[in-house]
Order: sequence, then C-alpha cells, then structure tokens
Amino acid sequence: MDFTIDGVRAGVADGSATATALAELHYSRIAADDGNEGKAINSFLALSKDRALAQAAKIDALAAKGKELPALAGVPVGIKDVLTMQGAPATAGSLILKGYLPPYDATAVTKLEAAGAVLLGKLNCDEFAMGSSNENSAYGPVLNPRALDRVPGGSSGGSAAAVAAGFAVATLGTDTGGSIRQPAAFCGVVGVLPTYGRVSRYGLIAFASSLDRVGPFTNNVKDAATVLQVLAGRDVMDETSSDRPVGDYIGALQKPVEGLRIGVPKEYFGEGLDPEIRAAIERVLDGLKEEKCVIKPISLPHTKYAIPTYYVLATAEASSNLSRFDGVRFGLRDAEAKTLSAMYRKTRDAGFGPEVKRRILLGTYGLSAGYYDAYYKKAQQVRALLTRDFLTAFNEVDVIVGPMTPTPAFKLGEKTDDPVAMYLADIYSVAASLAGICGVSVPCGETKDGLPIGVQVMGRHFDEGTMLRVGLAVEEMQG
Repeated sequence: MDFTIDGVRAGVADGSATATALAELHYSRIAADDGNEGKAINSFLALSKDRALAQAAKIDALAAKGKELPALAGVPVGIKDVLTMQGAPATAGSLILKGYLPPYDATAVTKLEAAGAVLLGKLNCDEFAMGSSNENSAYGPVLNPRALDRVPGGSSGGSAAAVAAGFAVATLGTDTGGSIRQPAAFCGVVGVLPTYGRVSRYGLIAFASSLDRVGPFTNNVKDAATVLQVLAGRDVMDETSSDRPVGDYIGALQKPVEGLRIGVPKEYFGEGLDPEIRAAIERVLDGLKEEKCVIKPISLPHTKYAIPTYYVLATAEASSNLSRFDGVRFGLRDAEAKTLSAMYRKTRDAGFGPEVKRRILLGTYGLSAGYYDAYYKKAQQVRALLTRDFLTAFNEVDVIVGPMTPTPAFKLGEKTDDPVAMYLADIYSVAASLAGICGVSVPCGETKDGLPIGVQVMGRHFDEGTMLRVGLAVEEMQG
C-alpha cells in the first residue's frame, strides 16, 4: 500500500488495511532493522506497544462502523524522546533522566493521538537536544539509513532516521538551531520548523526556551502539512504559544507558485558550501524560475554573526533550564554522597555527557557577573539585528530559498573531536531559529555518492502556507 498519511487513512477507511496490522508491520520492521546487530539504526529508545495497539483497535472499530475517520487515523508515528508521553520513558537522550516516567502527555502528543495517530514509541536524540549528529546520545549514536557509515544529523536524528528507514510514517522532532531541518536534509526526508509559538511546547524537556520548537518529519510535503495542521494552535498550557489563527496548510498546497518572489541570500553561497549542494540549489532556483516565480538576490548582512550569537544565547538558556536536574526529584541520583552539595556534583558529573557539560559551562560563564553585558546582552542585540535582516527581506520577497547544510551527511566520528567544526554545520539553520521565522527542508537530489541533499525554504512569521507551497513545487520538480 501507499505508506503516506492519505494512503494509510484511505486503506483503513476502505478496509484494505487495519490500523492494528499497520502497527504490527512497523513494529516488525523496527525489530528487524532498528536494533539488529550489524544493521542497528538505533532510532527507537523505547516502544509503547500497549498504547499503540489500544489506539489502533479504537481506529479499527471506528472504521468497522463506517464512521468518519480523523486526519491521522491509523498513521504510525514516533515521538522524539524530549517530549513527554505518559507511561513511556522520557530520557532526553541523557543518563540523568534514565528511568524517568512522566505522568502526563505533551500537548503535541495529545493532539496527534486525538487525530487518530498510533504512537509507536520514543526516538533517540542528542542529549537534551544538544548536537548536530546524534552522536551525543547516552544510548548510542543513530545511523543514517541512507548510508550506515554516516550520521543522520541532530539533534532529532532518530526522528529523521525512523521516517527514512520506514519505521514510521511520520515523527515528531524539535528544532532549536536546526535540529529538524538539518537531519531531514541528511536523511532525505521533509522536516518542518514552525514559527515560534505556532506549536505548543508544553511537555517539551527544555533546552533553550526562546528557541525550542516542535515540528514534524514526513516523506512528503503534503504529509508534513497534514501533521502541522493537527499540531498548530494556541495552548493555554504554554504562554508562549500564539493565538493567531491557524492557516489552511492543505488548501495552500493547491495554489500555484507562479508570481511568488523568491529571495536568494548571497551570504548562503559563500566559501565552505559543497559544490554538489550549490549545483542542486541552483537547479531548484532554475525550476522555480520555470514555474514563473521571480528570483531576486537579497542580502542578510548579519548572517556571519548567527553562529556565535546562537551559541551564547542557547547555552545561557540551557545552563538555566538544566539546573533543575539535580538528583532530588527524578532520574539519576548518587546515593553514596554524604552531603547534599556532593550529591548534586556527583549526580550531574555521572548523568550529564561531555557536550551538555560544555554548554552548561559556556552558558553559566556568559551569564555570570561581569560578563552578562559583554556576552548575553550583546547577543540579544545581535539577535534583533538578525531578525531585522529577515523582516527587511520579507518586504521584498515571499520566501527565502537556500542550502540547508554546507555539506552532505558526514561520517560517524568525523567531527566529534572538533566542537567548533560541529557547530559550523549549523551555519544555514541558526539564523532562522534566532529570528523565529518558519522553515522547511525538502529533498532536492543526491550527491554522486548517493547522499541526500536538502533545500531550505524560509517563510515569514506564521506564513507556513506559502513556505509549504514552494516546498511542494520543489518536491514535484524531483519527479
């Protein structure tokens, strides 16, 4: 059958498939290829079979009665392990939360299940979503299904890999500085960064609260639009969620792209961009021109400051957010410590991995007395300039198109000893994160070695519809 959201829903509705059989099929795929030694993708950290099969039975009962099925009826979905899901572990890829079972569902999880999704389990990720390769997980790296010697990207590597490997029809990830879009590009799937505030963060284990966002991975743009339609909207449990009306994302896909103004930032085509990726993006721009879009060169002049700005702000917020993990209330605790302060130190030393410790130290330094103005305050000022760059550009264009990553997926272990090189892998993703705008990564070809290439389409705040229209046009160019 057609393993798209439309295909699954239609199959369940007409009786040619059942939600229960589809869930069992995906669990058999996971058992065969996700944890099988020698070909262990390692995308799932925990499975939620009882919950999934109970939901599948409900969907099958609705279908048997001829009832109207909800938007995601029977669709097998995986959840990144930084989102809470009652009855399933929530480790955030860290030892410090090993064994923690949250007593509630994240709002995104609740919305998916209410729309009929069958939740298969929790997906591997970089520890506390800190990483660009999924090599920082305490539970082992995820492999890229398209090339097992390559990283799947991070931090949502498990979410991207699960869709690419056929272990789930859709998954949820989170994006703080590129953690949905970059792994989508590396694994050859679609990944959406919604506008900040478009999707509730309630139930998300926080990394950097002014940057974190929840979004979907799928195999095509229409599926991504369908999942986003379910997720989007105001949530009283998240005061940062927006009450702006949610657009008709599926309807937006029916509109032609003719006449849209496509901005091409010169700063995204400089030194360090892989020639094959450059050629693929240029083919996309040529294709959009053939669709009678207007291609317009633009400038985002503060782009060169995006990486340092991001790593000052994100680490500062991380140092604050992660202070709650102390061994007192949940997760790991060093029971041998003689004093409370010793217990804090020993628990955190054992529970946090090297990258998390590095970022906590950087963030604490940036917030410390005497350095706050020089680092955190200055970074906030530069963030305002980066946001202004995008707002100015969107006065002239409807979307911005450019490369998603400077290189294809790199080899496992290639950058682990060089944090700066790893951070620079986010060069094209962090600016949109800082500005709060929406973005999507769409597959647009392969390198000569068969590695996926992704193109990034960025849209105005809350204009996901136009962004997805252009994404669909790019997808259709690929045949």
